[in-house]
Amino acid sequence: MGKIIAIANQKGGVGKTTTAINLSACLAAAEQRTLLVDVDSQANTTSGMGMGRDAVEKSIYEVLVDGEPLESIVLETGIPFLHLAPSHLRLTGAQIEMVNMPDRERRFQSALRDIRDQYEYIFVDCPPSLGLITLNALTAADSVLIPIQCEYYALEGLSQLLNSIRLVQRQLNPHLVIEGVPLTMYDSRLNLSRQVAEEVRSYFGDKVYKTIINRNVRLGEAPSFGKPIILYDILSSGAQSYMKLAEEILRKEKQVKRKAG
Repeated sequence: MGKIIAIANQKGGVGKTTTAINLSACLAAAEQRTLLVDVDSQANTTSGMGMGRDAVEKSIYEVLVDGEPLESIVLETGIPFLHLAPSHLRLTGAQIEMVNMPDRERRFQSALRDIRDQYEYIFVDCPPSLGLITLNALTAADSVLIPIQCEYYALEGLSQLLNSIRLVQRQLNPHLVIEGVPLTMYDSRLNLSRQVAEEVRSYFGDKVYKTIINRNVRLGEAPSFGKPIILYDILSSGAQSYMKLAEEILRKEKQVKRKAG
C-alpha cells in the first residue's frame, strides 16, 4: 500500500512545490513507483512538470468536485515510475463548491482509495493555506512533510499549522504524523541561515532531515523549463541535495519497516 505524504506549509515561498517536484522525481529515479498530486489552484507543480494548461483536460478539480476517478486524470511524465495528477485554475472555486457536500473533508481520501496500491509513494503538494483543500490532504495522508526555508520569519505561522495538524489528528485522522522537516534555501555564507537551522532543529529535534537543500540558481531555473532538477542539471548542487534527501527518506522508511517487522 502506497504511503501518502502531504507536503504542507501555509507560508508561501518555502520551497514546498520545489520539494514536491524534485523529491518525487528522485524517488522515481530510484525506481519507486511515485504519484505526484497537485492540489494547489496555482498549478505550479503541474507546470513545473512540463504540463501546460492546454495539456490538462481533467484535473484534481474534477476529482474533488465532480467525483471523477483519480485514475482518469493521471498523466505520465518524462520520468519512468513517476505519474502526475495535475491541477488547474478551476480549483480556485472548489472550496466554496465543496462546502455543502457530505463528508467534504474526506473527498480526497475516498478518491485515493482505489489507486494507492499502485504506488509506493504518493506526494500531495498542498496550497499555501489551511483551507478545505489542505484539510482534505491532511485527512487522507499518512504523514506530513513540512519544508522550512532558512530565512527570516522561518517559523512564522508554524504554530498555526501544527495546531491544524493536531486538530486533524483528534477529529479526522488519528494516524497522521509528521514525516519530517527539510531545511530549504540554505546559504552557508549567511549567519542567518545557520541560526535558523539551529532554531528549527531545537524546535523539531530529530524530525529535521540531515540533508539540507542549499540555495541554488539551477534549482530556481528548472521549473521554467518544465523539468525536475535531475533532468535539467543532474550535476547541480540542487540535484545532489534532493537525491540525498530521497536516499535519507528511503533509509528511514527501511528502518521503520525493520522495527515494525
